[in-house]
Amino acid sequence: MTNTRQIIPFGGMRRTERRVHPLIDYLLVATGKSRVRVCIIATATGDSAQHYEGWFPPERTWITHLRLFDRTVTDLPDFLCDQDLIFVGGGNTLSMLAVWRAHGVDVALRAAWEAGVVLTGGSAGSLAWFDCGTTDSFHHDRLEPLHDGLGFLSGSHCPHYDGEAQRRPLYQKLIGDGFPAGIAIDEDAAVHYEGTEIREIVSARTGATAYRVERNTDGQVLETALSARSLAPAEVGVAS
Repeated sequence: MTNTRQIIPFGGMRRTERRVHPLIDYLLVATGKSRVRVCIIATATGDSAQHYEGWFPPERTWITHLRLFDRTVTDLPDFLCDQDLIFVGGGNTLSMLAVWRAHGVDVALRAAWEAGVVLTGGSAGSLAWFDCGTTDSFHHDRLEPLHDGLGFLSGSHCPHYDGEAQRRPLYQKLIGDGFPAGIAIDEDAAVHYEGTEIREIVSARTGATAYRVERNTDGQVLETALSARSLAPAEVGVAS
């Protein structure tokens, strides 16, 4: 763990033939540790974290869970600050944020971020870090805006940008109607923030990237594809 504040939201992860998804490898390397203490937070699916355990190579990680529905951890800041990587799973963002705030997880996550623990996640686990974004938390069959993210990163966010048909048109409509400008991320791409500035964008699939989406002074919505670095197989497993 370093003292640098890092958040690495990703748009989603598609299945790969590789044993370890390139984005997972990137997250592990970002911690600077040869063996990484990973805390999985699966509040958005009712603490069901087993799905995510298999994403991480056991020889390079120690896995813990933060369960809130049968909570045993008493000192949340101490527990989370003792991790190298905090991985937030997808699911119902609205419910997740409500449970977090009731338990004080939002405050503990900020403490961990300030202490240099790498924060990451996709879908609900990427949307949470921003001010606002798009979600299916209110109705499973349609997307709506969510306005009360944690706000560690300013502006709005749209995950699954190329993975779900509703995402791009809804996000652009919201921006056109006055929603804060922000970052959209494709499946298999991630945006690496140091502090609150983008360090780099990485891609595990040809064509996958991130986009800056904003409204100009004429009210026109502008989508700008951002340059992404391809995660080459030769880089896998190389810790800094």
